[in-house]
Amino acid sequence: MPDLLQFLTMERCPHCNVDNPSLNARYTFQTNNVIGGQTRFWTVYSCARCGGAVMAFAMQERGEVQRIYPSAEVVDDALPSPAKEYLTQAIQSLAAPAGAVMLAASAVDAMLKAKGYTEGNLYPRINEAAEDHLITEDMARWAHEVRLDANDPRHADTSNPLPSQQDATRSIDFVQALGQLLFVLPTRVRRGRGQTSEEQTEGSD
Repeated sequence: MPDLLQFLTMERCPHCNVDNPSLNARYTFQTNNVIGGQTRFWTVYSCARCGGAVMAFAMQERGEVQRIYPSAEVVDDALPSPAKEYLTQAIQSLAAPAGAVMLAASAVDAMLKAKGYTEGNLYPRINEAAEDHLITEDMARWAHEVRLDANDPRHADTSNPLPSQQDATRSIDFVQALGQLLFVLPTRVRRGRGQTSEEQTEGSD
């Protein structure tokens, strides 16, 4: 972690995802717990590019940062490759919404292929996954409500304008939810059951 100084070092702004953001200190203060101990030193920073605020604290003045709010978004390792890489790049490309949407669509495509849905266009495969109860009907409807078509030649047509940053954010939100449903939650369940089984085995000895 960086130190709590005039400028905060982060790989990317958690708001606009710009690389190596310029985060300048705007306000500093300190807090204590109810009995006057556990002093924390806080600094609020702002991104020079997007104006988003980031807050960090250290246990000593100008000491090592303990936590940053909001923290940089990290894609769960439970997502298979290349879906994880596509989603990571989509998050990092929010400043270029059309590219972010294309990467989000590629992440969905990769997730479906990992589950055996390999033939045809993206939306029919999403519908097929819903029919097979791999995803819910609401997830399929959500997919049709967000932009996953930036790689469609029609996007240049005036009736179907280029995606906005809001469109890209909504698409990424969908991809993250899909990844949670298909890969992250099942992985956590398997891990949890494995830990429970180990505890039961140890308890029976």
